[in-house]
Amino acid sequence: MSVTNWSAPCPPLIVFRDVRAIDPHRGIDASVDVVIEDGVISRIDAQAASESMLAAEGAHVVNGEGKWLVPGFVDLRAHLREPGKEYKEDIASGLRAAAAGGYAHICAMPDTDPVNDRRNVTESIVARARSVGGPTLHPIGAITLGRHGEELTEMADLRDAGVVGVSDGNRSVRSSAVMRRALEYARNFDLPVMHHAEDHTLTAGAQMHEGAMSTVLGLRGAPRVAEDIIVARDLMLTEATGARYHLAHVSTEGAVRLLRDAKARGISVTAEVTAHHLMLTHDSLADYDTAYKFVPPLREQRDVEAVRSALADGTIDAIVSDHAPQSSIEKDCEFQAASPGAIGLELVVPVLLRLVDDGSLPLARFIGALTRGPAGVIGLDTPTLETGRGAELCLIDPEMEHTIDRSTLASKCHNSPFVGKSYRGGVVMTMARGRIVYARDAGSEDA
Repeated sequence: MSVTNWSAPCPPLIVFRDVRAIDPHRGIDASVDVVIEDGVISRIDAQAASESMLAAEGAHVVNGEGKWLVPGFVDLRAHLREPGKEYKEDIASGLRAAAAGGYAHICAMPDTDPVNDRRNVTESIVARARSVGGPTLHPIGAITLGRHGEELTEMADLRDAGVVGVSDGNRSVRSSAVMRRALEYARNFDLPVMHHAEDHTLTAGAQMHEGAMSTVLGLRGAPRVAEDIIVARDLMLTEATGARYHLAHVSTEGAVRLLRDAKARGISVTAEVTAHHLMLTHDSLADYDTAYKFVPPLREQRDVEAVRSALADGTIDAIVSDHAPQSSIEKDCEFQAASPGAIGLELVVPVLLRLVDDGSLPLARFIGALTRGPAGVIGLDTPTLETGRGAELCLIDPEMEHTIDRSTLASKCHNSPFVGKSYRGGVVMTMARGRIVYARDAGSEDA
């Protein structure tokens, strides 16, 4: 079964039989039947599916044996490129990619053209997403006009238009005075300030992490301290203002140390990490492969170990896709000219299940960092396996052997170091807003 037409009628009765239901938010981990009626979870128990129900006309029965049914995922960081750069991605293709990755909700970064720094831009993004359907899109508004780091946006207008947080994307607010005002202003509207931490004066011209590999390759590097300095500054400002601060794509050992200390002292801070910062190091750039060019850059093994540990123990709250489509124009060129970033929405589950398999990341933390953790950052009701709730679900086959094939990706772009590699485990079905928005050989049969 392949779902591409989200306007088509949805089966009124969907039954997941003998599935392992896992929901850390509710403390569920059990083999059960799960029944969905008219888009709402109606029963969850070992004998939920009666013979008459399974034989009902139009019933959609999913064989869940050996599979995991978990709450639909929430992504805090996706660059969907619309408006302005639809040749890389647009809202429709981005939401299709999100559905294929198990996401029921995604947040769209404001680095569009025009920048999402005004109410009318936010409203157009929201309207476009509603017309497309599928997973729910939550816009992130800019902190400053044009993302220039100088004049604050009208956050009240942005919030009323639908934004759930503010960020300047991959640009750090240089001025401490502006950052302080941003935190104070956002606090008034209970919006998290979702900030990319980078002292741009220390990273000007940088192409990768500063270390032994950058020396070997002859490329200018970005030192760890460029991230750590801004994290330290922001945490002090957050403590002083009482605002909500969210640290984007943590990549350094030092930033993790600062986060732990801040949380221990009760500062209102949350943080996220990407799959590539959990799985790759700067050694991957040995062949000048632009697929491994990121911002923040890939760091060293000690940093990877630090972010893995912080994710496992809850210091880092969320896993994000940091979905950043780039066309061949931006990637198939000299390293110094290449744009950073990689697609991620469809790849998080297969890539990170390796950490679950080897014991580095407990399964409950993996699911929690894709659901409860990110939902809490933006004040979203956590998708959960609970009767009476609308169905926002993800079905995972942990044993599915597959290769990430460019031809099967929903995203318009295929820039990722993980494309072409083989993995075990992946998403086979996603439900969002009570509808099946993606399905891939889920062992289903229609009555």
